[in-house]
Amino acid sequence: MLKVIVASQNPIKVDCTKKAFLKTFQNQTLEIVGESLPSGVSDQPMSDEETFEGAQNRAENARDRFPNADYWVGIEGGLASRNNELHAFAWVYILSKSKTGYSRTATFVLPEAISKLIGQGIELGEADDIVFQRSNSKQKSGAVGILTHELIDRASYYEPAVILALVPFTNSDLY
Repeated sequence: MLKVIVASQNPIKVDCTKKAFLKTFQNQTLEIVGESLPSGVSDQPMSDEETFEGAQNRAENARDRFPNADYWVGIEGGLASRNNELHAFAWVYILSKSKTGYSRTATFVLPEAISKLIGQGIELGEADDIVFQRSNSKQKSGAVGILTHELIDRASYYEPAVILALVPFTNSDLY
């Protein structure tokens, strides 16, 4: 049995990790556990580098706290400014006892109303709730789900990045 620690108790992050690992390791029995662990970065990372660092820190904190697992997964959503727009994305960082893998999600531009709230110090999830009159959207479909009219929810948005972060583990002769 492979034990996987996801450095979050957010059901979206645990679910996308479970789906990705089940697809990647089809012949394995898996135990996926979500644990709340710190990212060591801002609550709302505002650069590619800070977001990557948050995902890496989460995975490393999971490994340090739960050393008997087989994989440790950190997922961190972040924002970066480009051309006076805010772009949303996430980094996935995965550790095993001998390898590291990481990947980034696709990127999308946030509407100006959300960007203005973020500029006032409000996190993306809370800004979504204000603009779209929802509650706790970051543990549901998130901005990506709202903006794509649920064509892509947050779990399906993260899942390909988790699969891509697993490439070094499934191609050990190449990495």
